[in-house]
Amino acid sequence: METINTLFGSGTDLNSLQMSVRAIAIFFITLFLIRFTGMRVFGIKTAFDTCIIIMLGAVLSRAVVGASPFIPTILASATLVIIHKIIARLSVSNQRISHMVKGKPLSIYKDGILNEKNLKKCSLSFGDVMEEVRLNANLNSLENIEEIFMERTGEISVIEKKENVK
Repeated sequence: METINTLFGSGTDLNSLQMSVRAIAIFFITLFLIRFTGMRVFGIKTAFDTCIIIMLGAVLSRAVVGASPFIPTILASATLVIIHKIIARLSVSNQRISHMVKGKPLSIYKDGILNEKNLKKCSLSFGDVMEEVRLNANLNSLENIEEIFMERTGEISVIEKKENVK
C-alpha cells in the first residue's frame, strides 16, 4: 500500500513522478473506456459522440492532476461511458430517441428550391451551399442537383440527379 501511495500520491500535492504514473494509468483506463463505448465515438462524430469525448477528457484529467480523488473519478467516467452505450443502443431501435440525442438530417435544397428555414437553422449561406456542391459533386451550379442535406454529423451531402450520376 505504501508503494501505491508513493507512486500515485494523494491530493493535489503531486510530484512529477506521481503525475506521470497517474497519466499512464489514465491513458490505459481511457483507452479501455473508449474501446468499451465502441468505434462509433470516433467514426460518426455526432454531438452525442463529441459530448462523451469532451466529458471524458474533462473528468479524467482531474485524476491526473489530483484535483479529484482517483477512484471516484474513474467510476464517474465509467458511468458516463455506460450511459452513452445504453443511450446509443436504445437509439438503434427507437427513432425518437435517435433524433433526440443524435439529431436528424435537414433538407436544405430540393428540386430547385432552397429551404431558407433549414438554411437558417444550419447557419448556412448560399455561398456555403455552393462550396459544398463544388467540393462534394464537382459541380458549379445547382441545376444537376436533386437534393442537399445537412447531415446529423454537421457534414453536407449532395445528391446529383440520377441522369447525371456517372
